Amino acid sequence: MSKEVRTGREAIIEQLLADGIDHMFGNPGTVEQGFLDAMSDYPDMKYILTLQESVAVLCADGYARATQRPALVQLHSAPGIGNAVGALYQAKRGHSPLVVIAGDAGLKYMNLEAQMSADLVAIMAPVTKYATMVLHPDNLLRTLRRAIKVAITPPMGPVYVCLPADVLDEPNTETVVPTSIPYTRVAPAQDLIDQAAATLLKGAKPRIYVGDGVATSGAVSQVARVAELLGAQVFGVDTGDVVMDTTHPCYGGTTGHMFGEQSLPILRGADANLVVGTYLLPEVFPDLGDIFDPSASVVHFDLDAHAIAKNHRVDLGIVCDPAQSLDALAAALAAQMTDEDRRQAQQRLAELEEAARAGGSANDQPADDGDPKAIPQMATFARALAQHPRSDRIIVFDEALTNSPPLAE
Repeated sequence: MSKEVRTGREAIIEQLLADGIDHMFGNPGTVEQGFLDAMSDYPDMKYILTLQESVAVLCADGYARATQRPALVQLHSAPGIGNAVGALYQAKRGHSPLVVIAGDAGLKYMNLEAQMSADLVAIMAPVTKYATMVLHPDNLLRTLRRAIKVAITPPMGPVYVCLPADVLDEPNTETVVPTSIPYTRVAPAQDLIDQAAATLLKGAKPRIYVGDGVATSGAVSQVARVAELLGAQVFGVDTGDVVMDTTHPCYGGTTGHMFGEQSLPILRGADANLVVGTYLLPEVFPDLGDIFDPSASVVHFDLDAHAIAKNHRVDLGIVCDPAQSLDALAAALAAQMTDEDRRQAQQRLAELEEAARAGGSANDQPADDGDPKAIPQMATFARALAQHPRSDRIIVFDEALTNSPPLAE
């Protein structure tokens, strides 16, 4: 745009457009009026108005997950962000790259504890990956770029930037440049990949546990390839995205996200464990003991260093991109496998295929055996649903707690 003096209101829109962010999901208040007025000069920026703040966050969350790009949320000050906290909590758990901007009356009013005043950064800190407030006009764009970088860098997550009205009203001379996003498609050194392959090949009952880091990396096919090579069963761990074809014979369902007593038999049942793109275990009531068999080995691939050995032991932990690492692991497994290794893996795979054809799974719950007095269990319902003539057109949204494992078989 051509103006003699560009304010922070215009500068921030120009920065967002430079980063390819052209949709804004929001529910504004009075202090954001000037910012929204400035949008009339930028027709490429589209505003999606919602009637409540949590709806704005949820819409942006879905948009961000679908595009794997930062999605912009615009909220009001204390009451507005308060309404959004619950939805942001879920976005953080799901590693959704949301950029949340919200107004405030102004820095000059903060010491007065005026209407709608609150420690906004403190409110948002627990439900975001990064929360901050812009304190000077000359730091507006660099702060926004930092927030965008943090949101989209794995492990992705929501960020919050408080934009006081008086900071946006001031002239802004910062240069607009696209945000620099670090490259994270990194693979481990070959000796570590070879060590991981050798460790997993020693197991007679290998299992793989995958989280949303697999989907973010685009490693769904790589998980299947490694599982087929090993003859290993695969379990989803608190996944919100597709991490494996649920009809694949190696897919065993989920470990559940409620009780450790549900997941413990699954993890204790393996002697070689590969964890990819998640931490263990995100449950409401997790088991407090050692979740692995004492003699079992544990290998963990993740771009999130914090997730590796977060709660339980890991014998070989590697900070790496799941897709790159699983590709390398598959090659190493194929190179190291003996004829006997292949025979045993093929036997395990055949057993999993037979179980899949029979409609079973390693984490089955007992059915009610047709007893008319029995209370129908989710496993029984899920099997009946799967046998529906048009089951290939049924979409199941799993938000269950105690019944998540049988539902996701």
